[in-house]
Amino acid sequence: MITFDRVQVRYPDADRPALTGLDLTVPEGELCLLVGPSGAGKSTLLGLVSGLVPHFTGGRLSGRVTVDGRDTRDHRPRDLADLVGTVGQDPRARFVTDTVEEELAYGMESLGLPPAVMRRRVEETLDLLGLAELRDRPLDTLSGGQQQRVAIGSVLAVHPKVLVLDEPTSALDPGAAEEVLAVVQRLVHDLGTTVLMAEHRLERVVQYADQVLLLPGDGTAPRLGPPGELLAHSPVVPPVVALGRLAGWQPLPLSVRDARRRAGELRERLAGLTPPRRAGLVRGEATAEPVARADRLTLRRGPVTALHGLTLALHAGEVTALMGRNGAGKSSLLGALAGLHAPASGTVRVGGLTPHKARPAQLIGQVGLVPQDPRDLLYAETVAAECAAADQDCGAEPGRCRALLERLLPGLPDTAHPRDLSEGQRLTLALAVVLTARPALLLLDEPTRGLDYPAKARLVEILAGLAAEGRAVLLATHDVELAAELAHRTLVLAEGELVADGPSAEVVLASPVYAPQVAKVLAPQPWLTVRQVAEALR
Repeated sequence: MITFDRVQVRYPDADRPALTGLDLTVPEGELCLLVGPSGAGKSTLLGLVSGLVPHFTGGRLSGRVTVDGRDTRDHRPRDLADLVGTVGQDPRARFVTDTVEEELAYGMESLGLPPAVMRRRVEETLDLLGLAELRDRPLDTLSGGQQQRVAIGSVLAVHPKVLVLDEPTSALDPGAAEEVLAVVQRLVHDLGTTVLMAEHRLERVVQYADQVLLLPGDGTAPRLGPPGELLAHSPVVPPVVALGRLAGWQPLPLSVRDARRRAGELRERLAGLTPPRRAGLVRGEATAEPVARADRLTLRRGPVTALHGLTLALHAGEVTALMGRNGAGKSSLLGALAGLHAPASGTVRVGGLTPHKARPAQLIGQVGLVPQDPRDLLYAETVAAECAAADQDCGAEPGRCRALLERLLPGLPDTAHPRDLSEGQRLTLALAVVLTARPALLLLDEPTRGLDYPAKARLVEILAGLAAEGRAVLLATHDVELAAELAHRTLVLAEGELVADGPSAEVVLASPVYAPQVAKVLAPQPWLTVRQVAEALR
């Protein structure tokens, strides 16, 4: 279905090819998962299939890419629209209409499908992705995860032969992600759709993959093969595979079910041992004045009441994970703490200030927000200019921002333009910009979206260090593995109300939705991460 014949891609002014040595064929009717570190060329490879590379991105393409017999060098993206459906990392970038239903129908209208067919497919897609209640909602009022589902639905409605998905579940809560992946799996199994997917959260998708396309990111040629075989050599693996490596299981497990079947001996070795605890506050021990407090906070976003009478205190030295399904009010709470939204009732205080009334110069040392879309913070022409501006804005010594960035994502060129970075690279740059001011309260909205496991490990190290220095960290996330690894405390929001608040181990172990992979494999023992297991077995 998809053939790469001695393909190499090099972008202008790049010191090395974005992709090289790509010489393989993706079979028809299979789900092929792209695996590799940030910057390895996954988005470039997906762009080759859709025709975006080189027709839209520029750069030099050597070799040949064919999709169902069509050479993408000779066919622009519009010429492939009936064959290849693409969903990118940023759903808002592809929207062209105003409401959910209109967006689902737009692609079919462009292809000239009959109205009766369009109506039937719109209804099917609304049901498949759980969007029926949102059909008349304006797209700009949806949460990030809801927007992602609409973007996927607009492609599915066209019934393409090839589906190209770039981080399709990155903004989705665990339940919504499973729904989307179940739909994708149904397309592969029942309709024979060929799916090419890049997804950093491998724990969500690897068990569905028929093939893995490994991009090592070290200049060696990409490899295509069975998931278990290639993940044995991959620099990035999900927790269940890492646990299998640690325990010496062969073949490596790809799902929680596979791992549970082999975990009996490991459970016996861990019996009687206590998981090591991350240093930091334990709920109930905080007695100092909180860094931030919300008291009976009610917040409205247009016609929607996003938060209902919420009371919350955040303390220095504490990392708090804020979880909940899409649209629960997580981003709204972060926005209220950062001064972006005025409460309808109740109060918000951060460092003695009322955020929505304070001047930016007052807030910069008190609270910093990394939003879901990092481009909202990036405006300079190069990475070096962004870092220099961040140092200047907060009065830091020159080089502080660049040093932080190098710790988070080593090797990012100073001369690179932020728009040319991958989603994960842009997010990391925005995080470094915000951390430069060393705010007392750091707010992060989906901070691991687009990050691979090594980059996420570096993020955990940075945030744990900030908490150890006495800063409060609140991160809204759907990444249950991040919450298990990093957070002292976990909050769960539902319909704008706080429904759970406690030590992370207690909250995530009590929930089948928010439990990490290791907890599911080793239940009922209270282990959360591979790191804990490795330390206990030393």
